[in-house]
Amino acid sequence: MSETGLRYLLEALNAGSMRAASDRLNVAASSISRQIAQLEENYGLALIEKGRRGVRLTHAGEIVIAHYRNQVADREALRAKLEELRSVKSGHAVLAVGEGFLGSGFTDMIASFTTANPQIHLDLSVNSSQQIVRQVLDDEAHLGLVFQTPHDIKIHVRSVIAQPLMAIVAAGHPLAGQGSVSLSDLARYPLCLSPRHFGLRQILAGAELRHNTYLEPVITTNSIHMMRETVRRGAAVTILPQLSVWSELESGELASIAIADDAMEDATISLILRAGRQLEGAPARLLKMVEAQLRQWNRPLRVAEV
Repeated sequence: MSETGLRYLLEALNAGSMRAASDRLNVAASSISRQIAQLEENYGLALIEKGRRGVRLTHAGEIVIAHYRNQVADREALRAKLEELRSVKSGHAVLAVGEGFLGSGFTDMIASFTTANPQIHLDLSVNSSQQIVRQVLDDEAHLGLVFQTPHDIKIHVRSVIAQPLMAIVAAGHPLAGQGSVSLSDLARYPLCLSPRHFGLRQILAGAELRHNTYLEPVITTNSIHMMRETVRRGAAVTILPQLSVWSELESGELASIAIADDAMEDATISLILRAGRQLEGAPARLLKMVEAQLRQWNRPLRVAEV
């Protein structure tokens, strides 16, 4: 089927004659006639009635033109839908994160995204790093935010930032204001830590082994919220990346202290997606906003005077 021939046939029908179509298309009338004749040869049927001064379709011509008009309408509808995706008026995006990301800075970002894109449905999945990687690989999530960079050739790391593990204390705590602390320093205070199977705790376990110092928490919890609140009330010290308490650090309510161990400094946060997956529309818009938030987390904190 010749797209050009069909377009010429439709234009001749609309214009009423080959010559009028020639003027509209700025194409020789003989070229229009030749394209229509080629169509008729391909279909094996006459498409226009011969011997008439104007253009009038045969029954076969009516069927062909109706089909062509439907094709044109379908293409226009497709372009409209794609344009809607490009303008991100609607759509669906799934972001998988660990609970450690769910501080005020992250929730502010989500609120900004939904306010700016009210017709986009955002599905926020909170899970372990291992489960987040699986969700991304299985296309259950468009994007994932994980602590530590996964080593998997099927995973594309879109962005990565350093996010050292820090001792987090209340502003009035005796350790607040120190440049760094050792594990033995931390062992002298009540601790609230994550379970041993968590990625954060596994990094800490390696440091404990290297320094022959073992931390015994008074509270073990899988809730970052519980850790934050326990520290805020001065009941314990915890170990977290700064992003988990970003707003509290900026306000001066909490303080972070570097831990004297190289592995703590090497900790990272990664924005991941499945290798080869191309994001368009709503997921692409979300990707840009999350990358902007990572840049925010990668800057120095503005700590309030206390």
